[in-house]
Amino acid sequence: MKVLVTGGAGYIGSHAVRLLERAGHEPWVYDDLSFGHRQAVPAGRLIEGTLGDRAGLVGAMNDHTIEAVMHFAAFAFVGESVVEPAKYYQNNIVGSLNLLEAMREAGVTRIVFSSTTATYGVPERLPIAEETPQQPINPYGFSKLVVEHALSDYARAYGFGTAALRYFNAAGASPEGDLGEDHDPETHLIPLVLSVALGQRDGITIFGDDYPTPDGTCIRDYIHVDDLGRAHVLALEKLSPGVTLQLNLGTGRGYSVQEVIEACRRATGHAIPSQIGDRRPGDPPELVADARKARELLGWEPEFTELDAIVATAWKWHQGHPKGYGG
Repeated sequence: MKVLVTGGAGYIGSHAVRLLERAGHEPWVYDDLSFGHRQAVPAGRLIEGTLGDRAGLVGAMNDHTIEAVMHFAAFAFVGESVVEPAKYYQNNIVGSLNLLEAMREAGVTRIVFSSTTATYGVPERLPIAEETPQQPINPYGFSKLVVEHALSDYARAYGFGTAALRYFNAAGASPEGDLGEDHDPETHLIPLVLSVALGQRDGITIFGDDYPTPDGTCIRDYIHVDDLGRAHVLALEKLSPGVTLQLNLGTGRGYSVQEVIEACRRATGHAIPSQIGDRRPGDPPELVADARKARELLGWEPEFTELDAIVATAWKWHQGHPKGYGG
């Protein structure tokens, strides 16, 4: 299939583009490069544009005979969404609706959407299954949930085939070491810890050590970025008219902040000093996926199931690119 990948110059999108190519598809990246990186896009495959430009979206789909869309383009900073909700409603919701209408105009009816565990808010039980009530506690999570509802409605009303894939904590980098995580600002734990080993910061702050977990620090389910990409390709190939898939993507195993720091110490051989800080408001003690549906419906299995293996790929990328794609 010829696939338009919005946000395909970003962290997860760029890995998905590579996996689409390896699966025999023809990806075209649609990105405004506000957070993505030109260097992460295969030569000749970048279309610069915004979600707000419906004519540009329709033109890109028509010019390249697009048959399906993977939609990664979104603002994704939880804290910022609380302070600047309008930015998130405009880009993540209005922009996504604009994309869906452009698809209708171009006659494209298949879409795989990058959703998030943030749609669940603070879950009542673990692990988190797809049937868990979705009660987001911030505008970012809410914006993703609105788009999930729109996808379901477009499937029913217009015959779209849609998949909403709810990520847990994306982590790692391409094992080849040439694609990886380069955010500004960086908010993800593993690259922040590794930046200490690179001498880019003095230490890492652990936000709270008094949670009801074995070592007192928060527990999260870390899923390798290539495993996420593989799930997107499988979901794309599974889509059919009028059908909506809503699936969790995680390993089903949680690791604490302290365990992540220890894994980074093992990978780097660096002491990585840490200190305890105050809890961050709204941090749930534990978030772990029940991803059995993705396994059953897509035949998907994470290849990276151990934290040390995930961290090793991240360390290879950051060692080779200490300044990200800039050096």
